[in-house]
Amino acid sequence: MSQYVIFFNQQWVGDHSAEWFGSRGPLARAVVDDIKAAGAFVAAGGLEEDDAQAAHADATSGALVVGEGPYAPDEQRVGGLTIIDVEDDATARVWAGRIAEACGWPQEVRRLW
Repeated sequence: MSQYVIFFNQQWVGDHSAEWFGSRGPLARAVVDDIKAAGAFVAAGGLEEDDAQAAHADATSGALVVGEGPYAPDEQRVGGLTIIDVEDDATARVWAGRIAEACGWPQEVRRLW
């Protein structure tokens, strides 16, 4: 078994009405319930969008700098993720596809080291 992270960048979500987003929540929760029922669930969730709630840490200069706010520019920010534990790449891709269909925006899937 290997763990995979399925994620999306906030920019990929697009602009939609509150009603549209409301209709996607139950679909996404149903997929997560299916992942749990399959015994593949590790963690899942959307990230807080309020920049005031973000902080970053950077030690690339040789000295640790911890600051307020996001580190990455808007177009590079992760919006949410799901971590699964499955047998192979094919199974991870199936779950990524199910999540993409439920959410209504693209997902990327990568194996964790």
